[in-house]
Amino acid sequence: MTYKIAFFDIDGTLVNEEKQIPQDTIEAIAELKSRGIEAVIATGRAPYFFKPLAEQLGIDSYVSLNGGYVVYQGKPIYKRPIPREQVEGLVQHAAQYNHTLVFEGDTSFFTNNVDDTFMLDAVNSLKVDLPGLDPEFWRNEDIYQVFLHNEADHEHFYLDAVPGLRYIRWHQTAMDVLPSDASKAEGINAMLQLLNIKPEEAIAFGDGLNDKEMLEVVGLGIAMGNSHEDLKPYANYITTHVDEGGIVNGLKYAQLIG
Repeated sequence: MTYKIAFFDIDGTLVNEEKQIPQDTIEAIAELKSRGIEAVIATGRAPYFFKPLAEQLGIDSYVSLNGGYVVYQGKPIYKRPIPREQVEGLVQHAAQYNHTLVFEGDTSFFTNNVDDTFMLDAVNSLKVDLPGLDPEFWRNEDIYQVFLHNEADHEHFYLDAVPGLRYIRWHQTAMDVLPSDASKAEGINAMLQLLNIKPEEAIAFGDGLNDKEMLEVVGLGIAMGNSHEDLKPYANYITTHVDEGGIVNGLKYAQLIG
């Protein structure tokens, strides 16, 4: 199979635990692009969380916010915000447990509690700016994803609380909240349709629980060696650790670089 496009998760895939891109990954992406293969970021992060990284790699196409906001060569091609009534339901339900929320739009993000230690711990782990305070941000802006800050033993409070929402844990004190049928795969399909590329002509790299659908929808799904154990069964191939040439070895396995 000749692959035409490659999708890359960020955390644990393009970047390591220090949120740095390994030099061999930078060189591999450059070689991939020089061979005419589209390189696309596919992440749960919002665009403002990864702009410097995208610029460093020379990538201007991305599937962001777990498939909710998709951009090709700098231009938005797909938007799928959470229905406002569902955000409102989440706000009301989380208030019962004093769980902090962070509302993510396409250009900015705000929280309803800037002092919450769970929120500070999780957002600081991304090594990005902290959100401003605006508990009403969701009322006037499209929200594509919400961070819900709690620990795993509180997850069951939300399972059936707001119809139409799903929850994916990405940190010990944080979960992504998005539409129940949303995923990176949805955003990837939108881009593939635009480019007239078949799913089997695409590959994807990931390491987290929000990468399951993405690895399944493409022709070759590659899990990093440092992946969550529950992701690995969804992969066609398991490469090495992000700091041990994971991207390089995966692209070589796909015969996309030398």
